[in-house]
Amino acid sequence: MKRITIIMICLTLFSKLSLQAQEQVAISKQEVLSRVSEHNTSIKISEEDFNQAKADFKQTNAVFFPNITASHTAMATTNPLMAFGSKLNQEILTQNDFNPALLNDPSQIENYTTKFEIQQPLINVDGMFQRKAAKSKMEAMALQTERIQEYLAFEVDKAYMQLQLAYKAVEVLEKALESAHANKKLADNSFKQGYLQRADVLNVEVRVTEVQNQLQSAKSNVQNASNYLSFLMNDDTYVMYRPTDELEVATMEMKDRSISENRSDIKAMALASEAYESMNKADKMAFLPRLNAFGSYELYDDQIFQADANGYLFGAQLSWDIFQGSKRFGKAQKSKSEFEKSKLEYQQYVSQSQLELNKAKRTFSDAENKLNLTTLALEQSEEALRIRTNRFKEGLEKTSDLLIAETKYAQKQLEYYQTIFEYNYVQAYLQFLTKE
Repeated sequence: MKRITIIMICLTLFSKLSLQAQEQVAISKQEVLSRVSEHNTSIKISEEDFNQAKADFKQTNAVFFPNITASHTAMATTNPLMAFGSKLNQEILTQNDFNPALLNDPSQIENYTTKFEIQQPLINVDGMFQRKAAKSKMEAMALQTERIQEYLAFEVDKAYMQLQLAYKAVEVLEKALESAHANKKLADNSFKQGYLQRADVLNVEVRVTEVQNQLQSAKSNVQNASNYLSFLMNDDTYVMYRPTDELEVATMEMKDRSISENRSDIKAMALASEAYESMNKADKMAFLPRLNAFGSYELYDDQIFQADANGYLFGAQLSWDIFQGSKRFGKAQKSKSEFEKSKLEYQQYVSQSQLELNKAKRTFSDAENKLNLTTLALEQSEEALRIRTNRFKEGLEKTSDLLIAETKYAQKQLEYYQTIFEYNYVQAYLQFLTKE
């Protein structure tokens, strides 16, 4: 038994040294929030999604701005029509070029053309609605990014409280281990004096071993909670963080807590529905004709990059796709169905959010009652342990009763801090649900 005790003491010392060997960095919740907002990968991904939507919106500027192109073409031909036309464009036709023999069988001619073209949309109704849809999508992505930031702030609250709770558990169990060692020392002395049976001493040693195992598990929870904070902050060093803020009961005003339509994710879904509506209108407007202006300026010569002759062209075109094999009818029906689906999804999302709020309010009420009960139970167990410890020192209390009181007090301490965590967590969740 002495050998087992020595082994357990060595394991305890080893766990303490391994925990202390890791670099411990004190950090506040505000500092975590700041690092998360700057470095979190999910935020960066959402920002890139917004940038993509913004780029899509910029593409719709083509509804207003002209399309301008420039080209330089070089060719050589003996085609009668092309040869005659090239000479005509180059303004080098002579009387001899009308000779039927030369017209029918011309010599090879080279032609170099520099051309500048412009196309200007004038009336493009479906393009206007497509632009409106792209703008709604861009604004929705901006709100989604905002909601992700709000969620990560809530996640930081939870993760930081988990780290606080883990350290509290280590603190409670270290004190319980000290108490268990002290009781073991008393039990050994009482056994040597003949006041206790060997079985009582073994019970105390079992209690020491149990607390040591619980303490080791609590220290692992500290590492897990610390690593999760590192993940949120996108910190690959994975140092051991230690909270500077205490785990205390938080307070929040509970009156008139309700789901707001101005909440960023709900507004984003409303904008997404508007985007689907605009796309449906765009598909309907595709049945209307389009009016576009066009123009070109051309430079011709039989030498490369020369411009001895020039000409221009401008005009307007009214085009109307009358029938495309029912393709547009099917596209309009599909976009209408997508719009109706988006409205139903919006209603469902708001209803689900309200359901979550009602559930969270009930959970908060339960947590409040539990906090009152665990506070009272902790006070009672602490007083019971104090009385039994004093009686045990005087030889008036059984070893088993002392161990039971000691175990119960440690359990009530852990339950108390766990209840504080649950109470604070549900408040943070309520704030997240009702944020405007």
